Amino acid sequence: MARVGPGRDVHSLPKAHLHLHFTGSMRPGTLIELADKYGVHLPEALSGARPPRLRATDERGWFRFQRLYDIARSCLRRPEDIQRLVREAAEEDLRDGARWLEIQVDPTSYAPRLGGLSPALEIILDAVETTSRETGLGMRLLVAANRIKHPLEARTLARLAVRYRDRGIVGFGLSNDERRGFARDFDRAFAIAREGGLLAAPHGGELSGPRSVRDCLDDLRASRIGHGVRAAEDPRLLERLAEARVTCEVCPASNVALGVYPTLADVPLRTLFGAGVPMALGADDPLLFGSRLAAQYEIAREHHGFTDAELAELARQSIRASAAPEDVRDKILVEIDEWLAL
Repeated sequence: MARVGPGRDVHSLPKAHLHLHFTGSMRPGTLIELADKYGVHLPEALSGARPPRLRATDERGWFRFQRLYDIARSCLRRPEDIQRLVREAAEEDLRDGARWLEIQVDPTSYAPRLGGLSPALEIILDAVETTSRETGLGMRLLVAANRIKHPLEARTLARLAVRYRDRGIVGFGLSNDERRGFARDFDRAFAIAREGGLLAAPHGGELSGPRSVRDCLDDLRASRIGHGVRAAEDPRLLERLAEARVTCEVCPASNVALGVYPTLADVPLRTLFGAGVPMALGADDPLLFGSRLAAQYEIAREHHGFTDAELAELARQSIRASAAPEDVRDKILVEIDEWLAL
């Protein structure tokens, strides 16, 4: 598709960021500093000037991606490290025009170094609350279970997430390799989360095909799907997503970095948009994929021909799919209209 002209600055387009992983939000320079602080050896893939070359469409590639992520996570050891990460993630999103951020974390990954599961979650929530207050960026947290761990652990996390709902937890997710296990194994955990007032936002439809999206809908009653792009291969599934207004958190740069699609032009943004499927563009793991929120909108413009009016609609869809209070959503929607009127 021909590239659309320069248009308005997408960095100033008000938007919500709904698909950002905790460790993956880290600045590369921060990772290098923390690794030096704690004596952690970083492989060239994490210490180099360019993002690592990744491909996760086979088991070996996914293992390498997960290994790099685990090394980066091992550098987050103290409450001040958590505070720094959250603060810098907010600063990056503010520069990219975000008015609302929902960051996703599995607290079990940080518990061993932060005093246990509940203390780790409280440290993360403290950082989110402080950062939101000091920066003015609306921020909330999604707790995500790990798909490759036992479903009983997911139930524990769901109960914990519900317990801290009043502290700013708005959703419950399911991450890691979606080719492993079955969504239905986690149905009870998601029922606990839904009954506790949390939205369901599992990953699906990236490394696996349309069936994984259907499983998220049928077994987990998802209101948002992390990624979901492979739904483009099933027209009936697209109709279902559009009719149910289930938002796909689409991350174009990571789709290409992980080998799901060969080029940015192959990511089916137009297919989903044309079918009326709500989308919220996200950066996923900027540390490993090399681009942040505004860059995803630039991809939509440059590789898929999205006009400014269509980019504004993408931004609106991200706001509507967020857990922001109604008055906050209404205010940001007005700001989007003002951006388009410039």
